[in-house]
Amino acid sequence: MQTQTNYTGIDISKSFFDVAFLQAGCYTYNKFSNNTDGFKALLKVLTLDSWVVMEASGPYYLQLACFLIDAGISVSVINPLVIRRFSQMRMSRAKTDKKDARMIAEYGKMEQPVLWQKPEQHIITLQQTEALLTRMQTEYTALNNQLESFVSSGMLTNQLRKEIAKELIHKERLIKKLSKQMEQIAKEHYSDMLSDLESVPGLGRKTAMMLTVLSGGFTRFDDYRKLSSYIGICPRIFESGTSVKGKARICKMGMSRIRATLYVCAWSASRCNKACRDLYERLLAKGKAKKLALIAVANKLLKQAFAIATQKTKYNENYSNIICF
Repeated sequence: MQTQTNYTGIDISKSFFDVAFLQAGCYTYNKFSNNTDGFKALLKVLTLDSWVVMEASGPYYLQLACFLIDAGISVSVINPLVIRRFSQMRMSRAKTDKKDARMIAEYGKMEQPVLWQKPEQHIITLQQTEALLTRMQTEYTALNNQLESFVSSGMLTNQLRKEIAKELIHKERLIKKLSKQMEQIAKEHYSDMLSDLESVPGLGRKTAMMLTVLSGGFTRFDDYRKLSSYIGICPRIFESGTSVKGKARICKMGMSRIRATLYVCAWSASRCNKACRDLYERLLAKGKAKKLALIAVANKLLKQAFAIATQKTKYNENYSNIICF
C-alpha cells in the first residue's frame, strides 16, 4: 500500500516560524521558535513521509532546512514571489502567518516542487561573502557620495573630512580583502569552470564568479531558463488582443546586481560574441528597441555560460549553436 505524502508549509521569520500540516485533507497549525529547540519540536511531529515546503526568506530558512535534510525529511525551498503569485491566482486576500503557511502547503501539494539539496559549506561561504561584499560596496559608494555633497557645500571642516576619509579607507580595505577571499575559494573549488566561462566572449572574471556563486557551481538549476528567471532577465510580453500591447519588460524575480553586470556584458558581447552579435543585429533590424535587444543578448550570454559550465567545455564559435541549443 502506497503511503500518502503529508505536506507541511512553513512561513518563517527571524524569531518564529508558523507551520501548517496537511494530513488527509485537513489542516492543523502550530508555531515554533526559530532555533534548535524549535527545530527539534517540529521534528517530533513530522513523519518520514512528510514533505516540508518553505520560502527562501533571506537567511532565516537555511538553518531549519539543513536541520530537516539531515534528519531525512524531504524539503523544498521556493522563491517567495512564486508563492505570492500562487496566492494571487487563488484570490487569497487574507495575510497572516498562519494563512501564508497554509498557502505554502497547498502550493507544495499542487506543484510538487523540486526537492532542495543542502549546499556545501564552501558555497554558503561564497554566498555570504558575496552578500557582505555587496553591502560594503554599497556603503562605500553612499559614504563617498556624502563626502562629495559635504565638499560641495563649502562648509566641511577638516576634522569631519578626515573622519570620513578614514572610514572610506577602512571600507576599501575590507572590500579588497573580501574580494581576495572569494577569489581564493572560487579558485580552489571552481578553477576549471571559471576558466571555461571566461572563454565566452563578453564574459569576464567578475561575472563568471558571480554566476558560479549564485548557481552553486551551476548545480542549483537544471535548465538555463530557470536560472534566467531567478536572476530576473526573462523578457515578459504584455499583449492581449488588439488593444493591450505593452513594452516587453524583464521579470525581476532575481537580484539587481547580477542583472546590471550581465547587462554591461551584453554590450560587449553584442560586438565580440558572434552568436550574440547576430542576435542583436537581427532584433534591431526587426525594429526592436536597443534595450530589449540587449536583454535578449544577456539571455543568450547566460545560455552560453550555462552550457559551457554544465558540459565542462570551452567556448568554440564554430560549435556555439550546437552547444547552446
